[in-house]
Amino acid sequence: METKKINKSVSGEMKISIIILSWNTKSLLHDCLKSLKGNNEIIVVDNGSTDGSPQMVQKEFPEVKLIKNLKNLGFGAANNQGMKVAQGDYLLLLNSDTVVKGDAPLKMATFLTKNPQVGAVGCRLLNPDGSLQPSAGPFPSLGVAFVMLFWEHWLKNLVRSSFAQAKEVDWVMGAALMVRREVIKKAELMDEGIFMYMDEVEWCYRIKKAGFKVFFYPGTEITHLFGGSSKTGRQAPILNIYRGLIYFYQKHYSANQLKILKFMLKLKAGGAWLLGKITGNPYLIKTYVQAFQITRG
Repeated sequence: METKKINKSVSGEMKISIIILSWNTKSLLHDCLKSLKGNNEIIVVDNGSTDGSPQMVQKEFPEVKLIKNLKNLGFGAANNQGMKVAQGDYLLLLNSDTVVKGDAPLKMATFLTKNPQVGAVGCRLLNPDGSLQPSAGPFPSLGVAFVMLFWEHWLKNLVRSSFAQAKEVDWVMGAALMVRREVIKKAELMDEGIFMYMDEVEWCYRIKKAGFKVFFYPGTEITHLFGGSSKTGRQAPILNIYRGLIYFYQKHYSANQLKILKFMLKLKAGGAWLLGKITGNPYLIKTYVQAFQITRG
């Protein structure tokens, strides 16, 4: 892998930068880097890992550009660091818990080249067993948020899906999200006010608002160990989703919609807390006490 070389496709020369965020995922990061093919610029942003991840990159992948943070800055802030130094015309945000199949980055860039109205694209994500992993969906309107909170187990396709054909969507998962450089100029970088979760949704909202389309493209595949890059268990994702939803509504939706959202979040938290009390589940009790407190901010 040489950072100065470029990929070529039927549409001409394309410079691709792959930005990989890692936090204490040494083994997963190693497998991810090994899976990358082609002459792409690769940038690893390490968020204060203590498991030897930066040393592994320096020793085994000296061609990779490494940014070392002293602490965990979050998903958006760290990816922004990588995008600021990236030289490519196409920037792929890639989780460290992914394994790239074939020339997926090149195919995604080629799709963007052939469809100049598309600003961001996500590919088909697979679970380790080869099954489809839903990775695109609608923005969290009040109806969608209600399904997320109370009915996702039964109506999950209304919240997150995978498709057989290329399809315009509202957002694609940040585990493998490619944008063209013009997107950053018009929609700016990711919002660093969101630490983790909901960040790609908020970014895609601004990308579409800037006049670009967001597409799901099933013409290439990447395996994603969903949650493999999260080392904080189930509690942190739930709390960060609460924070992310509230932040999204405060920024993009009306005050009345925010009030309704907070009511639904409180209802969910109260119900889960009550279930925890009835079943003696300390995880539910602790998690949803904190979630309820978030809604009062």
